[in-house]
Amino acid sequence: MKVETSAALFALLSVASARPDAVRLFRKTHTPIGASAKFRREVPQEHSHEKFLRGVGQALNLNNVDQVQDPVFALLGNKAAAQGAGQVQDLDCLQQRVADQAFTNAKAANDVEGMTNALIFRALERNTGSVGLASVLCTETAKNPEIAAIQQHQDPASEGAAELNKQITLDLAVQLASIGADPQLALQSGTFAPGQAGDQTGAGNTCDDADDAEGCIFTQNLLVEDATAEEIDAAVAAAGGNANAGNGNADDTADDAEDDGCEADDGSADDTANDDAGNAADDAEDDECEADNGSADDASNDDANNNNNAGGNANNGADNSNNGGTATTGVNVNAFTGSVGSAPVPVISSTADKPFSVNGAEFLNQGAAIQRACDVQKNACANAANGGDKTISVADCDAQQQQCVAQNGKKRRQSVDTGDCGSPAISFGQQQDRGSEEAFAPVNSADFNHGSALKPAVITDFICSQLKSKCGASEATVAQCEEGAQAADSLEGQAAADAFNAALGV
Repeated sequence: MKVETSAALFALLSVASARPDAVRLFRKTHTPIGASAKFRREVPQEHSHEKFLRGVGQALNLNNVDQVQDPVFALLGNKAAAQGAGQVQDLDCLQQRVADQAFTNAKAANDVEGMTNALIFRALERNTGSVGLASVLCTETAKNPEIAAIQQHQDPASEGAAELNKQITLDLAVQLASIGADPQLALQSGTFAPGQAGDQTGAGNTCDDADDAEGCIFTQNLLVEDATAEEIDAAVAAAGGNANAGNGNADDTADDAEDDGCEADDGSADDTANDDAGNAADDAEDDECEADNGSADDASNDDANNNNNAGGNANNGADNSNNGGTATTGVNVNAFTGSVGSAPVPVISSTADKPFSVNGAEFLNQGAAIQRACDVQKNACANAANGGDKTISVADCDAQQQQCVAQNGKKRRQSVDTGDCGSPAISFGQQQDRGSEEAFAPVNSADFNHGSALKPAVITDFICSQLKSKCGASEATVAQCEEGAQAADSLEGQAAADAFNAALGV
């Protein structure tokens, strides 16, 4: 790590306290300047895990009670952090306060990905004054016990850092498992290789790129993992798989997120992230759908698609997928046959309470299971591409994932029997009967004549009842409609409409 001297950076941060839009300028333009320092700190690394920084920012902004200008300030030293800390007085606790509020907001929205980002953000290393200097710990107690169970990584050159950072990663894994996320994501909270302790020139192994959406520590292969996948599994198993620091509602939250957060989508969310680092960002999204039974086996099914041994992981991921299909009684309903970088992942349909399963993860909705299978295949493919397979690229994997979703959607559309009625699709936006206010309404008002509504359930329940009574639709179509209605009911806006329409293949 290097010592940076930057009067220009200090000026930018000072402006940011008066102008929130200046934070965006800071995130885009700050670079090391010359030696006329106003203050000294480590080489900038606050953007090294950029995907988690952006993710926690989205969750924080749902209700930013402390008016923190940007989560990036929480990863700076106190002098710089003060310029964007909002109402937070204890700067040693700014990182925890940001993570805690982001987690609270995401939990209220049943957003497992948002909670995941908050947990990982809490564990990220914070900048200090020199190589080997540990950051000060927060002495406040977080509102959320999941956040309270975690502290930030310390400079890897500081005393005892290897053992401490490993424990932080294992603690983080347990909390990730407690909310239904993939505990292996804890490995991505790790930091860089250690520099020379006390080196005021700061020659280190850091990076800092606000424009790298994935995070330069991942795209430049600078991440040093603190534990092995097996150690993660063991820690989660020892904690009971669903352990947290005492939140009695955590299991319910995880279950709600599993059932409600597993709606089918069109893969568009994947397009917004940089997938070049093995699509690790997608894993957090995908694992909203994992079975919340706390077993290490479930976690390890996904591990092969999300660790550094990328070259061999594509095959492992494919093998796990095939084993998942043969070991489960039922029928594979995944219609996709493409095999670029990885074999297609079976989606097993059975008579269980949650009738669809993918590598041991169980789903109520077929659309959600299909989405998961397509994403697992994509991650295995991307690992192969990043692991040195010159015959494929991550772009090929993205394209295949979209083909997988589309082909299964086409199959479902072909199987939809709406009886005497046409399309049961719904829309979200400005409706004729509601002026400029956005609301839900049937697209096909001729067959489904109903005024607009602010809640999706009003429209989806009506359509499902009409399919059954008026239209004479098949039982399978009515069941798909009810699946879509359930998925939409936990969402808002366009996401709710998309989930309902995807379930029916319209």
